[in-house]
Amino acid sequence: MNQHDMFTQHPRMPKKVHIGDITIRDGFQHEEIFIPTEAKIYYLQELAFAGVRRMEVTNLGNARIMPQFKDAEALLEGVRSNIFHKRLAKRGIDPSEIEWTAVTIREAAVDRAIRLKEQGRGPDRVLMMVSTDEEHHFANSGTTLPQYWREAERCIRKCRDAGIKMCGTVSTIWGSPICGPTQLADAVEFTKRWLSIGAHDIEHADHDGSAPPDQVYRYFSMVLDQIPNPDLHVGHFHVTRGWGLANVLAALQAGVQIFEGTLGGTGGQPANFVDRTPVPGTGAYYYRDPNVVGLVSIEDLCVMLDEMGIDVGTIDIDRLLEMGTLMERTLGRRLRSESILSGRIPKTPRHEFKRPKLMALKEKTHEKSGQIIPEEWPEKAIVPEGVRKK
Repeated sequence: MNQHDMFTQHPRMPKKVHIGDITIRDGFQHEEIFIPTEAKIYYLQELAFAGVRRMEVTNLGNARIMPQFKDAEALLEGVRSNIFHKRLAKRGIDPSEIEWTAVTIREAAVDRAIRLKEQGRGPDRVLMMVSTDEEHHFANSGTTLPQYWREAERCIRKCRDAGIKMCGTVSTIWGSPICGPTQLADAVEFTKRWLSIGAHDIEHADHDGSAPPDQVYRYFSMVLDQIPNPDLHVGHFHVTRGWGLANVLAALQAGVQIFEGTLGGTGGQPANFVDRTPVPGTGAYYYRDPNVVGLVSIEDLCVMLDEMGIDVGTIDIDRLLEMGTLMERTLGRRLRSESILSGRIPKTPRHEFKRPKLMALKEKTHEKSGQIIPEEWPEKAIVPEGVRKK
């Protein structure tokens, strides 16, 4: 049977993975209503209780452009507070085991993260981003790529001195919503550039759902051939075209061991309309329906991995499903997680759905218990040669 085993066919495929949640940052940045700070802290706490150990808290950029993050410092202060730590301790969770990340696209945001770190309420990890398509990069950062690389190098030095990890994101790997097709080789080179200037790890991002699974497998195979340390690579997939979990599978087969998701598959491009007020965001939405651009649902992701026999570490999947149901109430709509509705695959008989007349019918027709084919048929089916071969 080994020749039919996926792990045998794909020797890099992991038996254990690490799952991060980015609901409070990426998931909420696309919402057109401001999510109360108390709700954000509640979900960060519940995610920690559910065993998630890597979380994005906020974006430390300009709140005028993205007002969903006007409470950035309050959120970081909340997860660093004594009461938050006491709640974790009551459940046997060491606060130092949780890695809190803040997005810091520009140097001013990095400097802000460092100031907060000095005050005892900063993030453990920050994230900067380049796109292989310079038009897309300029739309997000307002700089050319050479300008940004120099800025990122300065920021990494500052972060290292402050004891903050830097994640370097590579975007538009599989295509750009502005300029169309891109080259995988450029993204591999950008990955190397990040690591060469001191980035701690790399988020490989399909920010707009452009990645077909075969190209995901190809890209991560290229990356891991040249940079085989799996701790350096984070898979980030959107479901704009419905390929999210297929892309996770392709990345797993290539050897990726770290993934991100959001509750209910929320997320997408920063909102350009918040609380009935137009705001800059990152400009016009790239897609006709802004409600179908979220990330892979962390609930569906964990259920799928569990069914595949892949260890998801400390994550309590049942608790995640409960949180997904709550998130639907917080946002006031049906979200894109199928597991929220359907739950996990049953592992024991569901007697309430059994038809009581089946056994009586088998007795009437003189069939044995467990018999599934007519007794006069051969034990094994024989497929005709002309049918079996094309």
